[in-house]
Amino acid sequence: MFDVDASEHLTEAEKDRVRARAGSRITAVAQDARSQARNRAVAFERLRERLERALHVHRPRRKTKPSAGSRRRRLDAKKRQGERKRDRRRPDTGD
Repeated sequence: MFDVDASEHLTEAEKDRVRARAGSRITAVAQDARSQARNRAVAFERLRERLERALHVHRPRRKTKPSAGSRRRRLDAKKRQGERKRDRRRPDTGD
């Protein structure tokens, strides 16, 4: 069990981030192995992973624009599709 509020190694900003994502206490339990020492090591590793995920700061998404070539290809494809549909129409009788 890791008490976020009592931690001396985390800054206040990090504590706030962890509290918002994982709560004020982070726990990890392991009963995978027969050995108590191995279970303790596995639990400690899980605790470290949870704390690491809670501390991770996501980078903001960078907006991107379509390239000039991709815009041109899209418009060409739309023009070809329009021509194909126009060719399917009945011929104009000219009345």
